[in-house]
Amino acid sequence: MSDPTDVINCNDFMLQQLHTLLSKYGLEIEKVSADEAIPGSFFGEREAGLIGNKLIVRSDTPVHSVLHEAGHYICMDPERRANLHTDAEGDYDEENGVCYLQILLAGHMQQMGQARMLRDMDRWGYTFRLGSAKAWFEQDADDARQWLEDFNIIDSAQQPTWQVRST
Repeated sequence: MSDPTDVINCNDFMLQQLHTLLSKYGLEIEKVSADEAIPGSFFGEREAGLIGNKLIVRSDTPVHSVLHEAGHYICMDPERRANLHTDAEGDYDEENGVCYLQILLAGHMQQMGQARMLRDMDRWGYTFRLGSAKAWFEQDADDARQWLEDFNIIDSAQQPTWQVRST
């Protein structure tokens, strides 16, 4: 992990955008105070929490963490989604789909965008075979894109369908 402080966090402007974007999937955002632990956070500290359809954040929670956890909610099957608390579980293919989706969703946010998401993913310490999130996204993520299309989470133009996985 390089410099985790040099990423975009959940300030009020970003929280409003996240709410607008993620409410399309039935996700709610709950903010806790800066001195509280984040309920439902798998990684602890400042990482987003996920309980049911609630994403729990603090003002120091990175936007990439929120979009990643939202991606798990969107990409998991209905049975897991119904019992979701903290650990999204999922397999290798789903994890790749989540990473790909968080990059696409970032493109729908002002002051974030795909390029900044890719940079924040690298700065936070996401690892990919080709050495960077950008290289993975552009050259090595066909399987992730196809997985998202197969579950109707994105369309063939790589745009979100605004639907959660149904099977």
